[in-house]
Amino acid sequence: MGKIDGFLHFDRELPSSRDPKERIKDFKEIYEEFPVQKTKEQAARCMDCGIPFCHKGCPLGNIIPEFNDAVYREKWDEAIQILLSTNNFPEFTGRICPAPCESSCVLGINKPPVAIEHIEKTIAEKAFELGYIKPMTPKTRTEKRVAIIGSGPAGLACAEQLNRAGHWVTIFERDDRIGGLLRYGIPDFKLEKWVVERRVELMNQEGIRFKVNANVGVNVNPKELMEDFDAIVICSGATQARDLPIAGRNAKGIHFAMDFLVQQNKKVSGDTLEADQLISAKDKHVVVIGGGDTGSDCIGTSHRQGAKSVTQLELLPKPLNQRTHQDPWPHWPMTLRTSSSHDEGGEREWSMLTKEFIADAKGQVKKLKLVHIEWYTDTNGKRAFREVAGSEHEIKCDLGLLAIGFQSPEKGLLEQFNLSADGHGNVYTNNYQSNIDKVFAAGDARRGQSLVVWAISEGREAAIAVDKFLMGDSQLESKEESFVALHSS
Repeated sequence: MGKIDGFLHFDRELPSSRDPKERIKDFKEIYEEFPVQKTKEQAARCMDCGIPFCHKGCPLGNIIPEFNDAVYREKWDEAIQILLSTNNFPEFTGRICPAPCESSCVLGINKPPVAIEHIEKTIAEKAFELGYIKPMTPKTRTEKRVAIIGSGPAGLACAEQLNRAGHWVTIFERDDRIGGLLRYGIPDFKLEKWVVERRVELMNQEGIRFKVNANVGVNVNPKELMEDFDAIVICSGATQARDLPIAGRNAKGIHFAMDFLVQQNKKVSGDTLEADQLISAKDKHVVVIGGGDTGSDCIGTSHRQGAKSVTQLELLPKPLNQRTHQDPWPHWPMTLRTSSSHDEGGEREWSMLTKEFIADAKGQVKKLKLVHIEWYTDTNGKRAFREVAGSEHEIKCDLGLLAIGFQSPEKGLLEQFNLSADGHGNVYTNNYQSNIDKVFAAGDARRGQSLVVWAISEGREAAIAVDKFLMGDSQLESKEESFVALHSS
């Protein structure tokens, strides 16, 4: 490493955030500029471990100590080459990944871990600035044609890899813009959409074809895709939202989180929405049900829309601030996480069961009935909960947002292709190949709701399976092969 004892000299430091009172006035990314010298110091904290557990923690297998060393030496061309060998879109993961690699960082055993996510974003942005990221068009074409359904991170990664293998790739996206979750699921204050558009334009220059407003099974005939393409990859995501079937659920003002977030992203992009269809938090008491990242995004968006109050409810108990014997290093820590949206205001409640939405005479939700619960282990050794006697109460609720996860891909697409499903309703596959020979699946459609970094990994690995199906072999490298190739060169 450039500075072998850097972890002894430098503490973990990240870019400062804009003042919460100011940043909730816009949808721009919240972080301020960070000097390159400070990023070098953060890279110097990498210990060059004998066994770099960060590799295992990263679903993509990013080769982290090596790109940290390159950053310390300010060899940005070398750093981006290492990073792109395993990750197609570091400009995305460097902004919105929860960084499981940092949870596995050896330094994190007794000190704050290396700021890997920030370093990754910096590498990507410096590479774009210096012209190191350019269109990569294949030297020859196989004349094989691949259709990818869905333009989220899994679909984009799969497309880029298959295009580099020389196949003609067409992405079918049912929305009006490319990006899937990246475009419409992630608020701009976490990922401004020029970042997505920059990458899509690059892929367009590489020869990848995009078709928007192309809803397979609605205005695109699946049979024609089967006839026109040599392989099809389902990357449609797990978009079937989990509902909350309690009394009063059908009252006005109760919506799925994604409906709320998508609308705001469209507004930021300049779209005009019909007034009677608008979901707005302005001057309302907002209740977000669900304690995950989607719920956090709803909180930040509600603040920016001018909510009167925001309350987030979680069924599970409040996590601890430190690891326990149940989640030791290097496992993912089940500890309390506070997002930038929480820093902006609002209340958080744990161990809370929703009982009933209460509406006024016009059918508009006004209150939510809740009860505290306590968790215990039942006689079968499973976790269960019971209501706390006398704890039932009501809170104000003019807008209820359901952010309690996603169940599976929407059923219609699987039926259109006669695909088998696993026990959770996802596409059943064997090495990414479905029960229909030329149809593959990747990302949330295959593995269920997961992280963006897992979606990219799935797209890359599925591309290898498709390439082998089409050509009998593949020159595309798996994450393990990328690691071996770097260390043998």
